[in-house]
Amino acid sequence: MAPPRDNIINDINRPREPIVSPYSNNNDPMSNVNRFKIIDSTLREGEQFANAFFTTEKKVEIALALDAVGVDYIELTSPAASEQSFNDCKTIASLGLRAKVLTHIRCHMHDARIAVQTGVDGINVVIGTSSYLREFSHGKSMEYITKTAIEVITFIKSKGLEVRFSTEDSFRSDLVDLLAIYQTIDRIGVNRVGIADTVGCANPRQVYELVKTLRSVVKCDIECHFHDDTGCAIANAYTALEAGATHIDTCVLGIGERNGIPPLGGFLARMYVGDRDYVLNNYDVKALRDVENIVAESVEITVPFNNYITGYCAFTHKAGIHAKAILNNPSTYEILRPEDFGMSRYVSIGHRLTGWNAVKSRMEQLQLNTLTDEDAKKITQKIKQLADIKALNLEEVDLLLRKYHTAKSNNSHHVILDNILTHEHLIAAVQPSANIDHSKNYFFSETIPVYSVMMSQFQKFFQRSTQCPEVLPLVTILSFALAGAGFMTFHQAHSPDVVWDHKTNAEPWQHVHQGDRVKLAAFNQKYDRPYHRSEW
Repeated sequence: MAPPRDNIINDINRPREPIVSPYSNNNDPMSNVNRFKIIDSTLREGEQFANAFFTTEKKVEIALALDAVGVDYIELTSPAASEQSFNDCKTIASLGLRAKVLTHIRCHMHDARIAVQTGVDGINVVIGTSSYLREFSHGKSMEYITKTAIEVITFIKSKGLEVRFSTEDSFRSDLVDLLAIYQTIDRIGVNRVGIADTVGCANPRQVYELVKTLRSVVKCDIECHFHDDTGCAIANAYTALEAGATHIDTCVLGIGERNGIPPLGGFLARMYVGDRDYVLNNYDVKALRDVENIVAESVEITVPFNNYITGYCAFTHKAGIHAKAILNNPSTYEILRPEDFGMSRYVSIGHRLTGWNAVKSRMEQLQLNTLTDEDAKKITQKIKQLADIKALNLEEVDLLLRKYHTAKSNNSHHVILDNILTHEHLIAAVQPSANIDHSKNYFFSETIPVYSVMMSQFQKFFQRSTQCPEVLPLVTILSFALAGAGFMTFHQAHSPDVVWDHKTNAEPWQHVHQGDRVKLAAFNQKYDRPYHRSEW
């Protein structure tokens, strides 16, 4: 028997089903799912992303944004890499952040001597131990690696700094070699040892076995660094914590060398399901959107549509059976609560998969109280009919609902539905003088053809002008004039209360930068408009 609807039951103490799997095991004494630390490496690993170039000012901005999220550590590029990298380490180390500031160096005394001069809180030391890297990268034996590691770590510890020693390409290294060097390093008092899946070859089962084995031979903390070449980075990070790891490396949006490492947002989403209270009490997950927008703009990418938590599809529901359940109880189809992350959900209704419960909910939002369930079902069938040709955006759905509501007062609503066979019929069914508040600057579709013609003619003229250099100054002047005209048209047409692109027939929030769609909802509420991503 299905659980009763939440809006019918008033007893808030009624037992509810758990929102996580009843088979998850949080009682394993080895597991650190509810007591982990995040080392964000956006300013080190992230600098290795193909598009990345961070100025000092941008690094400071990103560091402050990461600190606002509450990451435990911020890792920086080696100060031995360049003079500017050295200066950037000193600058960020002096910001007084709550997060500890680390830098990442080769297992080499030269790098260590430079790093201790920057004022960082700790130093992460790394050297490759797989046969590939020992033969084709640095060419050193395991005996040399062990001896040098002891020398470098002892020096760093003498300066009172936190230190981590990590092998590179750990999962392709000989297990005996790994355990031997980790045990040796642990005995001299290192803060953490690190495991790195440098090429992204490991799977969760392999991760669990290696971390569990390492946990049995060292007393210090264990840090893990997983690359996402084969899509296992977040799963591997979670599994490592279950096996006894304590620290996980992340990057904002997962940027980094090749396919990067676990994205900060995606990792926090996974850990939220593991222990919601720990995540919300230790990290400001509502600040994720800001740092993601800063980084996305810096490296010239967009936040993916399916990005964890902040992607514009993350809390979008479309199928009719999904929408009905979501309206009754969001936990039916959401393992993450959008309000915990400062986000809101959106139920899409202008398509052939819509259901009448979603349409009814929209009627209630618009306060069309005289409409019944039967009306909602009839309107839903009309939406499906129109959406078989082309999906409706929210404003078109609202036009249909309001027109039907008005017609019902004189019993002509059946005729209205019969007469609307296309999108053009729907738009034409509403007279602007009777239904639109002209005190607001609505963006009518008539403005688009005019401007499109202007741009079309200009494009032809520009193509011809490339063959006549003497007219290029005139082309430049015309381009500024047209750009100004376009800006004025767009500015006048897009007041904060209406953001709807008739030309593309897309949902308004699809044309807003991902980080600003919540601002859009706030604008719509402020100006007494039905908001587009409605919370239930």
